[in-house]
Amino acid sequence: MDKERGVIRLDRRLFSATVYPADYGYLPETLGEDGDPLDALVLVEDATFPGCWVTARPVGVLWMQDEAGPDAKIITVPEPDSRWQGVEALSDLPSQLLEEIQHFFDVYKMIEPGKQSTTTGYDGVEEAWAEIEASRARYSG
Repeated sequence: MDKERGVIRLDRRLFSATVYPADYGYLPETLGEDGDPLDALVLVEDATFPGCWVTARPVGVLWMQDEAGPDAKIITVPEPDSRWQGVEALSDLPSQLLEEIQHFFDVYKMIEPGKQSTTTGYDGVEEAWAEIEASRARYSG
């Protein structure tokens, strides 16, 4: 979202034939260690649209490092969707899905000039909340 102009703008495009494994966005009023809002993946059945506000709850965090430094990815499930009602932790998700998400973030910058990324693994919901709170504190200054 371009706040000055009040429009949605293209922030980036993928340089490879990969696709995001889930809806990808950010948590408002947060500041990640990379200086951007804290990233979040929302595990929805069908893709939403740019600017869509989804109420979701964290179930874990994927730790990643890129050229800008640490770049946590909060893994969330949509709160109002009964299909995700029993998902409270990463262990409730299919291991194949977690592998796909981690693989995506290991390779998605591979052919982009001057970019790189590596993942170091997942942590649970408590660590996700700790990262969210730390990012809120960074945002508040």
